[in-house]
Amino acid sequence: MLSRPAYSFSTSSITGELKTDATRGLDQDEAAARLLQFGRNELEKVGGVYPIKILIHQTANAMTLVLILAMAVSFGIGSWIEGGVIAFVILLNITVSFFQDYSAEKTMESLRALCSPTAKVVRDGETKTVVTAEIVPGDLVEMRMGDLLPADVRLLEAVNFEVDEAFLTGESLPIRKDPVVTLDSPVGLGDRINIAYGSSRVTKGRATGVVFATGKYTEVGAIASALRDKSRTQAQNDIDKRRGLLKYLTSWSAFLKELIGRFLGTSGGTPLQRKLSKLALFLFVSAIVCAIIVLAVNKFSNEREVVIYAVATGLSMIPASLIVVLTITMAAGTRRMVARNVIVRNLRSLEALGAVTNICSDKTGTLTQGKMTVKNVWIPSKGEYTFYTSEKSQNATAAEIEFRLQLAESQKDESCSCGPDALDIHWESFIEVASLANVGPIHLGQDGRWMARGDPTEIAIQVFAARFTRNRISLTSGDDARWKHLTEFSFDSETKRLTVVYQHSDSGEIHVFSKGAVEKIIMLCTKIYLNDSLPPTSLTPMIRQNIMDTMNAMAARGLRVLALASGVHDGSINDLHRADRDQVETDLIFRGLIGIYDPPRPESLSAVRLCHDAGIVVHMLTGDFVGTAKAIAEEVGILPERMHLLSKDKADAAVMTADRFDGLTDAEIDRLPMLPLVIARCTPTTKVRMIKALHRRKGYVAMTGDGVNDSPSLQYADVGIAMGSGSDVAKEASDIVLTDDNFASIVSAVEEGRRISDNIQRFILHVLAENIAQACTLLIGLVYRDGKGHSVFPLSPVQIIWIIMATSGMPDMGLGFEPAAKDILKRPPRSLKKGIFTAEFLIDMMVYGLWVSALCLTAFTLRIYAFGDGQLGDNCNNVFSEVCTTVYRARATCFACLTWFALFLAWELVDFRQSFFELKPWSHNTPFFVVRVWRNQFLFWAVILGFFTVFITLYIPVINHKIFKQSEISWEWAIIFIAGLWFFVGVELWKWGKRVWFRRSTRKNQQTPM
Repeated sequence: MLSRPAYSFSTSSITGELKTDATRGLDQDEAAARLLQFGRNELEKVGGVYPIKILIHQTANAMTLVLILAMAVSFGIGSWIEGGVIAFVILLNITVSFFQDYSAEKTMESLRALCSPTAKVVRDGETKTVVTAEIVPGDLVEMRMGDLLPADVRLLEAVNFEVDEAFLTGESLPIRKDPVVTLDSPVGLGDRINIAYGSSRVTKGRATGVVFATGKYTEVGAIASALRDKSRTQAQNDIDKRRGLLKYLTSWSAFLKELIGRFLGTSGGTPLQRKLSKLALFLFVSAIVCAIIVLAVNKFSNEREVVIYAVATGLSMIPASLIVVLTITMAAGTRRMVARNVIVRNLRSLEALGAVTNICSDKTGTLTQGKMTVKNVWIPSKGEYTFYTSEKSQNATAAEIEFRLQLAESQKDESCSCGPDALDIHWESFIEVASLANVGPIHLGQDGRWMARGDPTEIAIQVFAARFTRNRISLTSGDDARWKHLTEFSFDSETKRLTVVYQHSDSGEIHVFSKGAVEKIIMLCTKIYLNDSLPPTSLTPMIRQNIMDTMNAMAARGLRVLALASGVHDGSINDLHRADRDQVETDLIFRGLIGIYDPPRPESLSAVRLCHDAGIVVHMLTGDFVGTAKAIAEEVGILPERMHLLSKDKADAAVMTADRFDGLTDAEIDRLPMLPLVIARCTPTTKVRMIKALHRRKGYVAMTGDGVNDSPSLQYADVGIAMGSGSDVAKEASDIVLTDDNFASIVSAVEEGRRISDNIQRFILHVLAENIAQACTLLIGLVYRDGKGHSVFPLSPVQIIWIIMATSGMPDMGLGFEPAAKDILKRPPRSLKKGIFTAEFLIDMMVYGLWVSALCLTAFTLRIYAFGDGQLGDNCNNVFSEVCTTVYRARATCFACLTWFALFLAWELVDFRQSFFELKPWSHNTPFFVVRVWRNQFLFWAVILGFFTVFITLYIPVINHKIFKQSEISWEWAIIFIAGLWFFVGVELWKWGKRVWFRRSTRKNQQTPM
């Protein structure tokens, strides 16, 4: 697109060459057109969803191969019907699993796209966050410390801007960039100081630039293309030849181990997926044992019906759909989270969310709205002003400002109707510092709307100054500009201040304007105006303490308080460029304090209360002053309403500064009666120490962050939560990204994590209880023997396979889609140490499995002996004859019982303890169980479909006798319905007993003194 190298263009000519506006950037339509013209800004298509790969994965896995082996055995011994049914089940399972897995992969692919790096670009005059892949040539990009550059950029503006380009140039130190320079002759990559390259990281400062190359046309793209096209070098081949045999075998053994692990599912995936794969492997071994038992009971007979029954018994223990259902459940959960403004970067965090016991949250923009407005100003020579401004926080001409003046001499509140014109030179100096010690530009757009870019704090102060006709753009731009920008010393977590240096156009003097944390600014100041007319006086320790007291009083009202100062630099411009910030930020005059109000989000209070109900402790870790942090923490409910009722030790520990917390040893922290609920003036080190302290108290921690310095704490936390507006470094270090930066979204994520954990526990319990019921029915049923001493099977092999198909996959998937329980945020967090296999889970699994098996065997026995002739016929496992009528009808009765009970158990497991038939009305006097059944329509139709398949298998000729080895039934339905009644009675009694026991246990624990 460029006629010559980008570094040879000046800052003004490059925008013309790229046909873009240096202020407004591209408009949205032009950006879309260029995206079509130049393609996406990516080197190559990474990942993607490949149907063939999914199909191979569905076919070449341990569970499917077991079914294929069973099919092969069936065909090998001439059991064509059984083999055909297994083949149908395999085909159906692969088809359903393929489409479900394909849908899950598409979901995860879309989530990966949401998690892809983003960049801030100026389009239509507004700063927008755009996916890096959609950056186009001509885009105006804003960059700051910690950002990953999205493309090759010609810099237009830069302040202390340094970039790490070691991967391109080999330079060990970051390169300082200068956009003013224009390079005419060809220069190497490392010398192009007006260019910043894609994939390099900003280590310092900020800049604005225009994109001139994207995708494969960038420098990184050229290298990637060369590497893809380059074949292996001879040197690499020589190295391979010199490799020893032992190293060769070791590498291959590691490869095979990984391959087998992935095939079995025991490596790769989330911890829960690996655990379930090991469970499936254990059940596979159990299946082999069950098959051997069947053969042993029948004296290892090689008769066809014995062999196929052994195979079918083994299949009853194989949870063929378990891993697939788990994957689909997690994918569906992540999709639901996107709708709630939560992007999951890895599936592991879904398991962790349900176990979170502590949330460490930032304040600004997370618990508060991030819509900052200046509310109070304190000028030492006059007093404190309170402003009542328009809600339109970015409108510099929104409304006339009303204010109240508190005179310093009398310390009395006096209402004042005077406007800004009545204010003196000290006010003028204060406003000028507020405007110039600022990097948040605001301007009036072509459509008449005010537009702002940058940090919300900077914007709030700039809007405040602009309302008094001190917009920085008007002061520093144009032919008659009063001030010329020289340099800037950026804000960082160490200095906690921003300093901008200007030259006055008339006098030529170099002025220094600083804004930042009060305790940092006052240490740079030596003078202060305490009177309208007298010259400035020395800033004594007593005056410094008075300033801090005033700051604390303002902070106690929930204001974020910053100090303003200014001074004159004695050196020349050349000296200035060689000086560091410590030499420039000296001998300043303290100008005053400015208090910014950031109201709490309306939903923060209810969200924090939900956390408390859920057994989650919320901590606020903020860089603000302790008074500000404490006030907001009280408003949103992090601090208890009755702080005065706490013991002195707990009250002292509840709110701390970072200096005090970091000054404690680990042993002293562990002896605190409670860990701080609020830590003010927090540093990255403080956050990590807080996480470690919570871990020592067996806590499971979710930590929020948005800056580069937050990445260590995000990585160290059990669940790292980055803000969508934060830096790329923070996002890369996180597990979850909040697109709306809202604390309430964290609570939504915890709720969704708990729902997914509950549902996983539901369908795993259903699968395992069903396996136990089938295995016990089939193995105990071996005791039924005919006159020749052969076992008469209570279920035929095809019936077993059909039950697995009808009662497992779809109902389990329906349990995975179950909505959250009403009390899901009123329960304590789940222990990850125990996981889903709790004592209650294991007992439930045995109780339900044995109860279903007992009812099925009872139904079979009653039909044979109580209501039949007690004859088990001859060769009834193989063919139908008149003497087998009783066996075939009893087998049909047992089959209907096992199928229906397995389906009904899925409904019962919607709640582990609450009665399925609870009479409490849900809405419009509708019984709860009716609503409960219908609200999960996927599960409803899965159960109904399985329910009616019984009639198809019973009453269609040939299918019933030849395939399923059963007969039509009539009055036997009475046995089935009575057994069904007993099924619900037994399950409901078991749930009732659990409820009673847990209520007594809870009461006992509450009565036990702490």
